[in-house]
Amino acid sequence: MLSFKNRSNQKELLDCDNILFEDIKQNMKELDFINKYLGGHKITVNGLRNILKQGKYLLPNKKLVVCEIGCGGGDNLNVLHAWCKKNKVSACFVGVDINEHCIAFAKSRINEKDVSFICSDYKLTEFPEKPDIIFSSLFCHHFANEELKGMNEWLKNNASIGFFINDLHRHWLAYYTIKILTAIFSKSYLVKNDAPISVLRGFKKNELKEVFTNTNMAISKTKWAWAFRWLVIHINKTN
Repeated sequence: MLSFKNRSNQKELLDCDNILFEDIKQNMKELDFINKYLGGHKITVNGLRNILKQGKYLLPNKKLVVCEIGCGGGDNLNVLHAWCKKNKVSACFVGVDINEHCIAFAKSRINEKDVSFICSDYKLTEFPEKPDIIFSSLFCHHFANEELKGMNEWLKNNASIGFFINDLHRHWLAYYTIKILTAIFSKSYLVKNDAPISVLRGFKKNELKEVFTNTNMAISKTKWAWAFRWLVIHINKTN
């Protein structure tokens, strides 16, 4: 019998170093599909919109700089770019990922002058100027709680306005639903193996709050969203 009480320490296959890129590419394509039809992209848009809705961050003649860490194939950046264009928000986007093949794949799919990519460990990334907003989607659950404390500190120190996190709610219904759906429909052994594990590595609300409390950082907003996601927003007090 599985326990959903604590976060799992089981590693996903995607975190291994010996996975063929063709397999990673199929995984990224299917994750884009899942994000599109199970609301993941909508949550990412809501994260940006929640920070911007106060209005004071949309300054005249200033282009907003939005950065994603763990950007993979760049799907989230593509969605945000389209949303900003539609809503007349002047913005440029930067994707950071440690995997050079993911960066090459993202570049091959997104040919927009306002979207650029950096191949680097996010912790080692140096920006000529701090991004206004940094975010991650389905990235945090790959890390242990102690690593997340360091990540939050990095996010706070490197985002001039603030950051948001889009990640998974650990729940038995989410686990069994994604396990059944991927077993039936997925063509990726990575998705079939990793999707249920990623749920087990996901978060309960109190765990997210604990990570932020241990870094002396207040959460501006925590919101549950369908399908079994958390949207966590932090806005720097200096803004």
